[in-house]
Amino acid sequence: MGVTRVHFVDDPHEFVTPFFSDILKGERLTASRYRRPSDRKRPRIHPSRVIILSFLGAIFVGWILLSLPQASTGSSLSLLDSLFTAVSATCVTGLIVVDTGSQFTTFGQMVILALIQLGGLGIMTFSTFFLLVLGRKFSIKHRLVIQQSLSQGPRKDMFRLVKYVLRFTLICEALGALLLYFKFLHVYSPAKAAYHAVFHAVSAFCNAGFSLYRTSFVAFQGDLLVNLIMTVLIILGGVGFFALADVNPLGRLAGSGRARKLSLHTKTVFTVTGMLILAGTLLVLALEWQNSLAGKPFGTKLLASFFQSVTARTAGFNTLFTGKLTNTTLFLLVMFMFIGASPGSTGGGIKTSTFGVLVALMVARLKGRRNVELFHRTIPLAIVAAAISLAALALITIAVVTMALSVTEGGFGYSPMGRGQFLELLFEVTSAFGTVGLSTGVTPGLSALGKMLICITIFVGRVGPLTLALAVGQRVGRRRFEYPEETVMIG
Repeated sequence: MGVTRVHFVDDPHEFVTPFFSDILKGERLTASRYRRPSDRKRPRIHPSRVIILSFLGAIFVGWILLSLPQASTGSSLSLLDSLFTAVSATCVTGLIVVDTGSQFTTFGQMVILALIQLGGLGIMTFSTFFLLVLGRKFSIKHRLVIQQSLSQGPRKDMFRLVKYVLRFTLICEALGALLLYFKFLHVYSPAKAAYHAVFHAVSAFCNAGFSLYRTSFVAFQGDLLVNLIMTVLIILGGVGFFALADVNPLGRLAGSGRARKLSLHTKTVFTVTGMLILAGTLLVLALEWQNSLAGKPFGTKLLASFFQSVTARTAGFNTLFTGKLTNTTLFLLVMFMFIGASPGSTGGGIKTSTFGVLVALMVARLKGRRNVELFHRTIPLAIVAAAISLAALALITIAVVTMALSVTEGGFGYSPMGRGQFLELLFEVTSAFGTVGLSTGVTPGLSALGKMLICITIFVGRVGPLTLALAVGQRVGRRRFEYPEETVMIG
């Protein structure tokens, strides 16, 4: 009969010795006396749960406000449609079931804009700023929440980074709105031009994809100024606040007058982002040359391809009709939406840094190297394992929801129409998970159950699969033993 070997990690005498010593002394025995110090100091609520609860709270308030008669132009929206809109706005996704510009009043649009701003920067970021203004002190749990939301690791200047995030956001959105205002002034009245400029600047920087135009920015397909303003806002909002602060020419990390080398995280984010934008532009240009770009001037073709490459990973705006793209282009956009934006940004997906680590892992294994390296630095195995786990969870989530939608929208029997919708359903699910907002037009026609599945996918994509797993999982203390190792065959 085999015997399982157990390797003890902690010293058992730290618990056994005081126990028997108290027995000999005749002391009263209580469970709390022998509890580990780490057990007594555990926070009651995990930071991941705080992040999730803050998003759920904002969604609930938005749901109530958007359900009011004052929020819609016609009859009040159904509870499901108002919930879907609140989830999409708070999670900065941009998928819609009703047209934002025509179906919502100014009040309803302002509620959506507020949810976009809260969800894009994070509710905890705003609460931290207001506490800073009031001069309040912060608990360790509050610091952990902010750290998990914005930064890649422990930071002494965490609240300086929070101030930088808010200041940089307001400056970018204000400049973007000002430039768009002068452009829209040729089309609308001054008041309406200002309103449209502010709405789209905030939506672009927060990578939300909500537009007041029924066809998004298709009407501005050849407008160089509008395309550049929108893409710059999208890129700045999608690269992550830590990376932006790291390249601050006034002194890295908002305030320090000393310049220093860029971090590995920043190098990875900007390199992967640049390569994806370039590759996406060239591929969309080639794949749509004879399709949606046919007959257009070369400058318009290049501009539309560039815009689609930028917006596909995070934002959800479009200057090409998504439903008329080729299947190859749609699948390319699915891959881009899966990668998404960067950590600490307003976008979703598995993130550019995760993709960079996975590519580095693949290269290392192909070359027979033990260590995973990027820019002459070795990536810790814990980071590599987290990247693999995140990608796996994302793939599983998308696969399960796509399969579920295939059942809810097509049934269990054979249907030629249902089989033809597989790519469109996969596209919608990936867009929801990546909080992108691009749509082939399937979402408004989904069943009630289908819309709820998309809502759940949007929420999971915004808070992150790993964050959700940490929040719902039980907190497990450090184990006092390890099982022996044994290999399995791979590949």
